[in-house]
Amino acid sequence: MKWYDSAVFYHIYPIGMTGAPRTNSFEISEHRLNKLIPWIGHIKKLGCNAIYIGPLFESVGHGYETVDYKKLDSRLGDNEDLKAFINTCHENDIKVIVDGVFNHVGREFFAFKDVKEKRENSAYKDWFKNLHFDWNNDYNDGLYYESWDGHGTLVNLNHQNPAVREYMLDVVRFWISEFNIDGIRLDAADVLDFTFMSELRSVTNSCKQNFWLMGEVIHGDYTRWVNENMLQSVTNYWLHKALYSGHNDHNYFEIAHTVKRCTDMGMHIANAFYNFVDNHDVARIYTKLNNKNHFAPVHVLLYTLPGKPSIYYGSEFAIEGEKKPYADEILRPELNFEDYKTSLESNENTKLIAALGNMRISNPWVGEAGYRELLLTNRQYAFLREYGDKRLVAIVNNDDNDADIHLNISGEFTEIFSGEKRNFDGNMHVNIPGNSGQVWIG
Repeated sequence: MKWYDSAVFYHIYPIGMTGAPRTNSFEISEHRLNKLIPWIGHIKKLGCNAIYIGPLFESVGHGYETVDYKKLDSRLGDNEDLKAFINTCHENDIKVIVDGVFNHVGREFFAFKDVKEKRENSAYKDWFKNLHFDWNNDYNDGLYYESWDGHGTLVNLNHQNPAVREYMLDVVRFWISEFNIDGIRLDAADVLDFTFMSELRSVTNSCKQNFWLMGEVIHGDYTRWVNENMLQSVTNYWLHKALYSGHNDHNYFEIAHTVKRCTDMGMHIANAFYNFVDNHDVARIYTKLNNKNHFAPVHVLLYTLPGKPSIYYGSEFAIEGEKKPYADEILRPELNFEDYKTSLESNENTKLIAALGNMRISNPWVGEAGYRELLLTNRQYAFLREYGDKRLVAIVNNDDNDADIHLNISGEFTEIFSGEKRNFDGNMHVNIPGNSGQVWIG
């Protein structure tokens, strides 16, 4: 089993979590990345064995308009700080995944600055998509270029140019040799060049054993990205939507249908998906839920359905964050470790996340287990995860009232939250309280 087959992720947006300025002065005034060191113990206690952190490298503002791929963002510190952070994670048996922003660059990226200065005579004029010198743009550069989603600060690279691909592949080689990263999350993978991603897979396979590539993909046939030649995983936005709306609408059929859609692609793909209920681009799960008590069944499903669960920093405390236009900082707040250091003892939501995470760490086989639906109504849902002679039964209830559940299951099981042990003889009869979930391991 590869490490990522049993991975449980903690997602950090470092510019926000450390309280860094929103605009980069390109001078190191504080080594803010060091603020994350105390969180590593907390992350480990949550049952997370991998951190996805990013963006990390020198940029202008939010981090995705990269200026220098080989330098830690000055607002966070220097490269030695990043090495120290990753080393500390590895000492705690935590893998580290970084953001790879390879589809576009910032306007201050050296090659684009050269184009603005030398225009048609620039050696980099073929590095950018749809570059025209007889048009103009919002910055009055006297030239036109294609940008990501129409955002002029994000200049799209031309990956049809082998020089561009080789430059980015060299960046990845540098990250692996210099920082010893364990994987990359590819930003905007749904519009990223397939040839580049295929070459990237080949390079990472040769540079480090069991290196993991995950792509940000919103829509589409996920099998186009997840295969032996490209990526090992993609973001599961299908399940993200189903998990909150299926509870808000009291409709477990939506969630079960989404799971079937994933498993119909093959269990190896369904188990490869990167599952989440919130991240740095969408509203916090606690804000999205009409009934805040659904926090528990939502997370029971996140940790027991096929795929790799991920918690976005702060959501283990059930903090809120509404998605608003041009106000992403709401979703990316600064957190002070001292304010949360007792949460594992005092916060019931944090305890829930830790119990689920440690269940996954103690039972790594769940990451490769099969899936079979056992019960489905609008308000109750149960399924079996099975791997050889190992079994997990998950049951959730989105109704305010208790529910009596009868399942055709035999064997000895232990419920992870209560510690209750039961021996079932073909009739698994349990009572599940309203707005809750149970996880039985046998």
